[in-house]
Amino acid sequence: MSQHVKQRLIEAGLILGDADLGDFTRGHVSIRDPENPSLFFMKPHSLGFEEITMENIVICNLDGEKVGGGGRRHSEVFIHSEIYKARPDLNSVIHSHPKYATIWCSSERPWKIVSQACVAFSDGLGYYQDTVNLIRSPETGRGVARGLAGHKVVMMRGHGVTVTGVSVEEAVIRTLTLENACHDQVLCLAMGGEIVEFAADDIASLTANLDGREQYVVNFDYLARKAKRRPS
Repeated sequence: MSQHVKQRLIEAGLILGDADLGDFTRGHVSIRDPENPSLFFMKPHSLGFEEITMENIVICNLDGEKVGGGGRRHSEVFIHSEIYKARPDLNSVIHSHPKYATIWCSSERPWKIVSQACVAFSDGLGYYQDTVNLIRSPETGRGVARGLAGHKVVMMRGHGVTVTGVSVEEAVIRTLTLENACHDQVLCLAMGGEIVEFAADDIASLTANLDGREQYVVNFDYLARKAKRRPS
């Protein structure tokens, strides 16, 4: 089981790197250990998303301490450990600095349902505004977890985003969808004029159609195959 989870972590890194979400080596992704929920597997420090290997994956506990693996523990491990501690329903966490999402989280504009991508976040977004600095302590990690609250995503003002999922497939696809949605928001605002949203029942219907495990797995697997086809 752990080998499968690690392979999914490697594939998640390939997808996120292929989407140019790494911001050098600053992005990170983790998966909770399904056999021991008090542990999680995580991308190591000082490497890009696409450089995750079986040998360098780091294993951490819910206090953010490294307990295994060959790589260096990431300095922002507390984003992951504190979210896992606060939200036992979640099994994957991604932190990245996508261009449009980072711009959007620095604004105070209301979220508008202007596209299908935006529908994925029609139930709201969490916000963390305590600091623009790196999350390098349990205290700031708890702040991010509080900002997430019961949401799927926490927008970190001026810093980036942290996206969660019941599975790594869900977290990865949600991260890419969030960036697309923020891109749509920014372009609509730049165009000016009135923004007309979709009807509530239409939004609910599309959410039901898109928000399913099979959809996340199908799209994750496609993106993994696509990333693996890229020349090395």
